[in-house]
Amino acid sequence: MFIRFFLALKDAKLPVSITEYLTLMEAMKAGLAGIEIESFYHLARGCLVKDERNFDKFDRVFGAYFQGMEDLFAAVEGEIPEEWLKALKERVLSEEEKAAIEALGGWDTLMETLRKRLEEQKERHEGGSKWIGTAGTSPFGAHGYHPEGVRIGQAQGRNRRAVKVWDRREFRNYDDKVELGTRTIKIALRRLRRWAREGAETELDLAGTIAATARNAGSLDLKLVPERHNKVKVLLCLDVGGSMDDHIRVCDELFSAARSEFKHLEHYYFHNCPYERLWRDNVRRQDAVDSWNVLRLYPSDYKLIFVGDAAMSPYEILEPGGSVEHWNKEAGAVWLQRFVDQFPNAVWLNPTPEQHWRYTSSTELIQRLMKGRMFPLTLAGLDSAMKILR
Repeated sequence: MFIRFFLALKDAKLPVSITEYLTLMEAMKAGLAGIEIESFYHLARGCLVKDERNFDKFDRVFGAYFQGMEDLFAAVEGEIPEEWLKALKERVLSEEEKAAIEALGGWDTLMETLRKRLEEQKERHEGGSKWIGTAGTSPFGAHGYHPEGVRIGQAQGRNRRAVKVWDRREFRNYDDKVELGTRTIKIALRRLRRWAREGAETELDLAGTIAATARNAGSLDLKLVPERHNKVKVLLCLDVGGSMDDHIRVCDELFSAARSEFKHLEHYYFHNCPYERLWRDNVRRQDAVDSWNVLRLYPSDYKLIFVGDAAMSPYEILEPGGSVEHWNKEAGAVWLQRFVDQFPNAVWLNPTPEQHWRYTSSTELIQRLMKGRMFPLTLAGLDSAMKILR
């Protein structure tokens, strides 16, 4: 397995040598990688990659070669996880069966049907296509399949087809201390710099000192100037949870780079679409911030950057009450338009590959509301977004 991985790196034109490969094997024999694929990733990259410019190429080869291996690494230790055993009771549907299950006929019909089922159902139910339960094809419940339903009492999404979730959901904050891979992101963000000197004079003015000393016939005359700072002000709004769990790493890197590059950076979290509340901290989501206060607090010279995959039910954008996790009085499109009106310099960064955007109707809706200013969360996309904001 490792020899083929080494050859895959060579095929990708990475400058890896036999000596570096043998170093990796020695480290493996010493048990330095443990049994987690993430530990092996860091060990392999440290042994095989000597130039940080090749980190991205290494990541792509590693991801392609070890795709699906994580479960294999995890299964080495201990017994079969309890979650695997529980999953055995879930009904497995063929693609033909899934295609045969039709949506109920729209948002209003879905919510009205749920209300009636809650009134009629008196006991727990498993399987089937009508009652609220588990492992069936009903549009209401958990651990089943329906193309457009309400997920109730399930820890996380499986098919990601629910248009509403009735459950408590806690998401972690993005890590602003992550350094892995942030260097190239910082380079892209630097296009948005606008330098200015403000505050106390604490930095040596070398040119001024030389000129003043020369005028004083060689007598040292130190000159100080205020420290130079990036004057650009950025309002960063990050989608978190649900389908964004697939993009945590790249969002961590972006957040860390932004914190490093912009002195005037304010950040908030939302889920899927901005509504009447935003969050500073996902661990304490009850400490929400009124969106109206955010719109009033920051002047229009702030650069607004949304980060999200824009993958959601169209109801979340178009319908009052359409939010997947709470009852919103106004549609997401109303709030998104208010943010765009307040901050004319606004872009949306999407971590989903651009070639997949056309398959999600919600992505097209968000793109229209952003007036076409949606960019992929790649280095090229960041570069284009920074040009627009600048």
